[in-house]
Amino acid sequence: MRRKDREVIDNTEILSILKRSNTIRIGMYDDEFPYIVPVSFGFEIIDQKPVVYFHSATQGMKIELLARNPNVCVEADNFFKVQKTSHGITARYESIIGFGKCEEVYNKEEIIKGLRLILEHYEYGDYQLERCGEIINVKIYRIMLDKITGKLNPVEE
Repeated sequence: MRRKDREVIDNTEILSILKRSNTIRIGMYDDEFPYIVPVSFGFEIIDQKPVVYFHSATQGMKIELLARNPNVCVEADNFFKVQKTSHGITARYESIIGFGKCEEVYNKEEIIKGLRLILEHYEYGDYQLERCGEIINVKIYRIMLDKITGKLNPVEE
């Protein structure tokens, strides 16, 4: 990272950035161009690494690309504001970028767990999944982020 003064290496801070994020973007490999898709998500920590869960329809480009190559890049960011500084103008933000393999979840208990984590992330942890008739029409995926870095340019008062 070029701007070492903005690098976030503390795992607790990286997880805090992820927790504050509303959306992650998943970058996948397509033959000619990268393909990036925003998704809602939830996560847990396994072996000190974030494991991200997201849901998807059962068909589409994302599903096709993940079947061909499960190696993905995950990005999350939170933009705060543009602020004047002594040397000009700067954007205040925090972000993370991680890499891992995406895999579909097939075990029913793991599917329910993934959906629960997603709901908890958006403060709907008490939602009764049994009431959702569409649950059979979604796929659940997980990505263990083997490598993750963060970047921060905090708001100055």
